[in-house]
Amino acid sequence: MQHRTLGRTGRDVSAIGLGTWQLGADWGEVSEADARAVLDASAAAGVTFFDTADVYGDGRSESLIGAWRRDNPDAPLTVATKMGRRVEQVPANYVLENFRDWTDRSRRNLRVDTLDLVQLHCPPTAVYSDDAVFDALDTLVEEQAIAAYGVSVETTAEALDAIARPGVATVQIILNAFRLKPLDEVLPAAIEAGVGIIARVPLASGLLSGRYSHDTEFAANDHRSFNRNGEAFDQGETFSGVDYDQGVEAAQEFSALAAGAGLAPATAALAWVSQLPGVSSVIPGARSTAQAESNAAAGSVPELGADFTAAVRGLYDRRFRAQVHPRW
Repeated sequence: MQHRTLGRTGRDVSAIGLGTWQLGADWGEVSEADARAVLDASAAAGVTFFDTADVYGDGRSESLIGAWRRDNPDAPLTVATKMGRRVEQVPANYVLENFRDWTDRSRRNLRVDTLDLVQLHCPPTAVYSDDAVFDALDTLVEEQAIAAYGVSVETTAEALDAIARPGVATVQIILNAFRLKPLDEVLPAAIEAGVGIIARVPLASGLLSGRYSHDTEFAANDHRSFNRNGEAFDQGETFSGVDYDQGVEAAQEFSALAAGAGLAPATAALAWVSQLPGVSSVIPGARSTAQAESNAAAGSVPELGADFTAAVRGLYDRRFRAQVHPRW
């Protein structure tokens, strides 16, 4: 497993992390035993970075990680959580009093005195220009409730605003073969500022695994059913905002590209993102031990090289640039 520095936190983390949205049962049901098995398999495969949020299963994901951490006290692990999505999404809610309440809840769930990393969870755009918000986050660091803070963003413009903030340690952003806009400005700016980039939705909600067809059906409580057109939250979080049927066809093209490199599609997709300059960790989700192990294996893939990147860019330009680039 390759390792990287997680931006201004200074922490060493695995290039492939684990996203735990699934463990909150927001992608269909996941039993506690299966969730624990995923955490076990990920750690055994060299994953040292877990990403969660207080809203995943309304704290279920955090609590599962907290219990796992209690039972594995010597595991070299950094846990990032997120806050802000359990209330109405208005800038007035992003204040120190609420931050204290939210982080106290997360500390209880995760069973720690100091949270490793707390990220604002895709807050309203106006929050990024509010000095008081970042002063409040600095206060939490001073109070040792959190060790560091970052943001999870929807757009590249939000990412650039956050990177300009001297206290922001990390920026989490959607980045995959179907969402390349962060390569234009965000990654270079992050490198220059020393901010870590956490790449989420790296498989475009599973499309880049190459396993889905035009007829694939998802559970009713899976966001890939209920948020396909942005009905519940930002459309970009589901299939990266691309049209599903177009995504299925593009995934077949990507699968052929991966095969040419001797890799399974998901492995190639994760490895490619993890190898982009400026990316600290990539956080695919997993609902089984096999998925967890397969994801982690991408962290030891040799450099895919410039030709592979050129092919990915060509696919994106032909298939999705017009649809995706102007929106996020």
